[in-house]
Amino acid sequence: MTIDLDTLLGWQFPVIEQSYDERDAILYALGVGLGTDPTDERQLRFLYEEGMVAFPTLALVLGHPGPWYSDPATGIDWIRVVHGEQDLRIHQPLRPRDDIVCHTRVTDVIDKGPGRPALVYWERRVSRRETGEPLCTLSSTLVCRNDGGFGGPSGPARPRAAVPDRPATTWCDLPTSPRAGLIYRLSGDRNPLHVDPRVAREAGFERPILHGLCTLGVAAHAILRSVLDYRSERLVGLSGRFSAPMLPGETVRTHLWLEGDDIAFRCVSLDRDLTVIDGGLATLAGAAETVGAAA
Repeated sequence: MTIDLDTLLGWQFPVIEQSYDERDAILYALGVGLGTDPTDERQLRFLYEEGMVAFPTLALVLGHPGPWYSDPATGIDWIRVVHGEQDLRIHQPLRPRDDIVCHTRVTDVIDKGPGRPALVYWERRVSRRETGEPLCTLSSTLVCRNDGGFGGPSGPARPRAAVPDRPATTWCDLPTSPRAGLIYRLSGDRNPLHVDPRVAREAGFERPILHGLCTLGVAAHAILRSVLDYRSERLVGLSGRFSAPMLPGETVRTHLWLEGDDIAFRCVSLDRDLTVIDGGLATLAGAAETVGAAA
């Protein structure tokens, strides 16, 4: 099958109602690497139910519909799909326990031409179930590597952000666990690409790769650690482009540029000297101040 534009633009997602609690919030935080130093009380507040707060990028896994693009009716060669870009807008800090509702839709589809990818833009809006208050808005880009040339519109594609052309203000190194993908998937994304070596090889990778959203969570940790002294309520927006996959067990170096109320960032795998997130941007509530030298 090939992509049918009208089918994708009209794709019917179920309205997802979800309840999560402290256990889910702790599992998410462990999945993105919190708790490597169990004596760091600043990290412990995301991992221990006594006075607990939710790690802000927990929003990334709320109301996720799963690998909906693997449905044959989409016409997408799902095994060749990678997560291209992600944008998160946090409308209010998440609670460590809540009931939410999520509405999902495809917003646009771009055809890059034969032999090139198709881009599928889709959006999730998460609200508190009891009151309808908006909690966060998530915009994602799927890069369907084997699906260009279906006859759809060729643009306009969304512009690519770039980091400043000057040395970074600071940087932060954070290791990932070899088990990171196995832990992170328990927060909702069960795509076998991240756990099954056979599926990874069929997709063209030497072994299972780390979820892009897990890497983005590691970047958020670097920002909280290096700039915000773990004051998580100040992070109100986060976006980035996944330029290459991380492998579980590698160390992420996050380069940070302070730009007033924004922080530009780039993530590099130190093990392979490879940029894995580029054009990153964090939006803060209040001006940023670096709390220490490179960590």
